[in-house]
Amino acid sequence: MIALKYLQAYPPALQEQVRQLIERGQLADYLGQRYPDRHAVQSDKALYNYAVALKQAHLRNAPAIDKVLFDNRLDLTHRALGLHTAVSRVQGGKLKAKKEIRIASLFKDAAPQFLEMIVVHELAHFRESDHNKAFYQLCEHMLPGYHQLEFDLRVYLTYRDLPPAT
Repeated sequence: MIALKYLQAYPPALQEQVRQLIERGQLADYLGQRYPDRHAVQSDKALYNYAVALKQAHLRNAPAIDKVLFDNRLDLTHRALGLHTAVSRVQGGKLKAKKEIRIASLFKDAAPQFLEMIVVHELAHFRESDHNKAFYQLCEHMLPGYHQLEFDLRVYLTYRDLPPAT
């Protein structure tokens, strides 16, 4: 039986559907049909502009974003596809907090929907720090269909982990 580490929280019937696609060699076709395109956001500057535009559209009152970048060090072994941080520094007599978002570099080659999903996820942490009901409601508000995209992203990650076909 194929272990589906990214899909463990999903119902067994759904996991079985993914296993059947893998066994028939159809997982790549499934993903290719649903997400045929690749996005054009390839630089840190373009990613920053992309994230700021999403923030302005949905979270105008949230703190400003100081830095957004693709991070080569983020990967699945650290169980992080994106990070949001507030870096605090003392400048003179004031404490300044800079908000940063780091997105795993694997999203440079992903479908535009997956990039949008992960950026929305990290932006939502500016309002809700925990992965609670309010957090996921905010994600769904910012990106209708968020839950389906999160599932499909987990399927994509499963596909990436499969050994090459011989």
